[in-house]
Amino acid sequence: MPDNDVIPEGELPEEAEGAAPEDSDFPKTCQWTSERQALTHFASYSGATQSQQHIKPLHWYVACRLVIEGGFRPEEITPRPPFSFRKRRGKWELSYDPTRAAGGEATILGGLKTKNVDVVVEKPGLGPVLAVSCKGMTGAFRNLTNRMEETIGECTNLHITYPAMVFGYLFVIRANRLIEEAAAQAAESEDASAGRQLKANDIAMAVGGEPVESIIRFHSALRELAGRRGIRDDVSRYEAVSLAMVEMADADLGKLLPTYPAEDSPLRLEQFFQTLYLRYDERFVYSAPDLKSVTQRLEWAPDSPALQPGLEFPGIDYPARLVE
Repeated sequence: MPDNDVIPEGELPEEAEGAAPEDSDFPKTCQWTSERQALTHFASYSGATQSQQHIKPLHWYVACRLVIEGGFRPEEITPRPPFSFRKRRGKWELSYDPTRAAGGEATILGGLKTKNVDVVVEKPGLGPVLAVSCKGMTGAFRNLTNRMEETIGECTNLHITYPAMVFGYLFVIRANRLIEEAAAQAAESEDASAGRQLKANDIAMAVGGEPVESIIRFHSALRELAGRRGIRDDVSRYEAVSLAMVEMADADLGKLLPTYPAEDSPLRLEQFFQTLYLRYDERFVYSAPDLKSVTQRLEWAPDSPALQPGLEFPGIDYPARLVE
């Protein structure tokens, strides 16, 4: 297996210095990454966010997780994850296959306009059945509430055309602390990277360890957008929403902040994917038994090559969907 097929832990490629995003060496196809890899890249990226390169690895993580944990077929997902599968001895066998990977975003017909969505599962004859929008903010947290209009509009637009589509919204924030601001200011005279220098508006965590007021307000607003259960429910609500804060301290860089959101918050990332799967099964599997051959999620053989320990893969930080 070539060394560059799977990115080593914490070593996602950086954008070439001084190069335009389209000329960089950043991968154009979906890579098999772990949660820690994707979030470490998000936390440490110092290039222009307009290129979306700070958040692309999170798209890849979601796409790969939808295969391994979700049981969706790789060819139904955009961007296409680097996997192939076959039926062997009556069981579905999953293999790592970087030659099958592809990039890009899926364009969905909305009720108001077409929209490119970060990760989309499409079923033959049904169209888009599940989608995840990934957003990230590295600073200027005072402007968080300005995101709400865009967030509500995206959900409403797509649910008008596809009311049965399960839509998830995953938002990540850098958990910048005041102590990091002081360190950045001290290093400024030593040509510190602009990506590591913080302004007051970039602080996410106050001195006591609690999030700043703008993030608390944003969390409250997002809670009101989550929890859509049925296709006749409010089209402006998502089936699942997650707010994840990413540690910035060197020792914990890329880890999820364990203290916020609180453990009883519906916005915890631990609940995000399971909610998506549950809503999908309710609408496309249990309620439509005649379509089960198309819509049922696959279960992987435990001895699948992609799931064996010792291979050069980034590690699975979630349970694989295995046949009993």
